[in-house]
Amino acid sequence: MGKIVMSGPQNVSLDGVVQDPDGEEGFRLGGWFVHFGGNDLEEWNKVALDEALAAEAWLLGRRSYEFFGVRWRPRRGELADRLNNMPKYVVSSTLEHPDWNNTTVLQGDVVTEVSKLKQELDGEIVVPASYQLGRTLMEHDLVDELRLVIFPVVLGTGERLFDETTNKKPMRLVATKTIGDGLAFLTYESVRDAS
Repeated sequence: MGKIVMSGPQNVSLDGVVQDPDGEEGFRLGGWFVHFGGNDLEEWNKVALDEALAAEAWLLGRRSYEFFGVRWRPRRGELADRLNNMPKYVVSSTLEHPDWNNTTVLQGDVVTEVSKLKQELDGEIVVPASYQLGRTLMEHDLVDELRLVIFPVVLGTGERLFDETTNKKPMRLVATKTIGDGLAFLTYESVRDAS
């Protein structure tokens, strides 16, 4: 059985904002990834490579799929080669002709399709960036692990990693480490039978 991991790694501000890390979406506080990642980004790249090499596949929403595809398809190198060649699954009701190789479009009910995917694959199914998809997966208890890279900035506004849920979603901290001098890398696993 596959394991759904929200990572890639998942970059968030101290207050949980995930919106526009690279500053290309027009969010007035966007661009925080490079500005506050600073000298730690080389180490961050090593973590991203390790994550990609360990993944069985990527699971993305359509917008994240398009974002990553534009950036990685033309590149070469160890990380680019891995991302370009790994299996990718895209949850979308509108994408008909995916243009990034090794892509399968999952249409229909998200929960049903992702549950089937977990049954079909054996390794880590990594959900990078796709916070809207991640919210749905978390709501339906499909996320097995959450890996966060915390950037040293409070933005005070913007789209958060999580939104309202119908119930508590208990997590257990299983690993911590520092990336470079200023980024915290936290790994949590879902606690299924908590009250």
